[in-house]
Amino acid sequence: MKLRNIFGMIVLAATLGFQGCTDVENAPSYTGRSEGPASKLNVMKDSVKVSDALTFGIGATSTILGVECDGDWTVESSDTTWVKLSNHAGYGFFDRWSFMRVDIVKNTGDERSATLTFKSGSLTKAVTLNQRGTGTDPNDPFMSAYSFVENLKIGYNLGNTLDSNPIGSWWNPEGKTPIDFETQWGQPQTTPEIINAIAEKGFNVIRVPVTWGIHMDNNNVIDAAWMDRVEEVVKMVLNAGCYCILNVQHDTGAADNVWLVADMDKYASIKDKYKAIWTQVAQRFADYDDHLVFEAFNEILDSSKNWNDPSDPRAYEAITRLEQDFVDAVRATGGKNLYRNLIVNPYSAGSTQAKLDGMQIPNDVHPNHILASVHSYDPYWFCNDTDDKDAGEKYYITMFGAEQQQEVLDVINRVSKRFGDLGVPWIFGEFGAIGTHADISERIKYARFVTTQLKARGTTGLWWMGLINRKNLNWYEAEIVDALMQGIQ
Repeated sequence: MKLRNIFGMIVLAATLGFQGCTDVENAPSYTGRSEGPASKLNVMKDSVKVSDALTFGIGATSTILGVECDGDWTVESSDTTWVKLSNHAGYGFFDRWSFMRVDIVKNTGDERSATLTFKSGSLTKAVTLNQRGTGTDPNDPFMSAYSFVENLKIGYNLGNTLDSNPIGSWWNPEGKTPIDFETQWGQPQTTPEIINAIAEKGFNVIRVPVTWGIHMDNNNVIDAAWMDRVEEVVKMVLNAGCYCILNVQHDTGAADNVWLVADMDKYASIKDKYKAIWTQVAQRFADYDDHLVFEAFNEILDSSKNWNDPSDPRAYEAITRLEQDFVDAVRATGGKNLYRNLIVNPYSAGSTQAKLDGMQIPNDVHPNHILASVHSYDPYWFCNDTDDKDAGEKYYITMFGAEQQQEVLDVINRVSKRFGDLGVPWIFGEFGAIGTHADISERIKYARFVTTQLKARGTTGLWWMGLINRKNLNWYEAEIVDALMQGIQ
């Protein structure tokens, strides 16, 4: 193929496929081709020069590279079996970049490397691509985090049960049993019949949110009866043939008595209690297989309970440290917990670019056992109800049309790119059109669309509660369940 035709394809791809790429947004404006020999040759990723290497996780992913060169250039890969290039040549420009897409094939073996060699005249730039392997540890009994995500169909959150965090003068925890706490927010005591009904409907992963701090003494010891009840519910999930996600829930959030916050000024005073939770939980569940996954925490906020991007960037540092504490505490208990898959989240489990950029993946002795989760109730005014009548009348969205679909796609694309860059798989730990102001026909469209898009990217999500009346096992929103199941086909 002639070089001019190749460049035409590059321009077309950049126009149609790369519009959301940071490189394109920040690239200089075009003024003309360079006709002379190249005086510079740099490879850029996210507007930053690539020094010598890029590292990817074991899953299939892709990235966009910008080529800063004022001469025509070529590129070749030393291994084309798992490194696929959108183009092998491009034009040089005075004051803009040209672009290429690199697709990485899923790795099912050991770590591997390939070299991209860029050439322009007498200039050469080599970039090494490293991809993590599935591991060669003969003692690793667990599937990787990527395999875990691949095995998930669709999930359900068992909310408002073990996660209840009653506060105020109307609630005196003295003398209350675990069941009193479990039923305080209006849900019935969890039974095998409830869990089996959820599993039989097609959900194969159930998230069990748990609040721990109100069940700990002054020495950070978890109440034995509470731990026993949590284990009973976890067993119900596993016995139903489902995967189970066990977490730390309303110890974070916006309630008056939360203590787990993204605040470096408070980090030293909360880390020991936090690590104590995960040490005790990991010890209790040490012998459980890889159907059980631990999640660091739910929607962690700063001390100002800010749901927007935190104004203090140190909030991200606090999350990074706490999630490292989580990984270290679990791994330190040994045994199967050395390999257990672990879930980490951004600030507020949110998906704005700032929250995603602020997140880092913890260091781990077994990095192929970490995945990420975000929560998406987008578009917000379509997915959620409000008690403020005036706000509802002003902001409610009742139709799930092209604009709303694009907002969902924007979230998924941001999340997919960020965690692809970080080399870890991801899920929607919570999602759902849980508000009822929109007609159920529109909510059905939402459910089918979101799951279809997640499926196309090799992942899935867990719907937040609803759908079934746990008191009588009546599926009062069965049409939404059907749409979810259709989306994952």
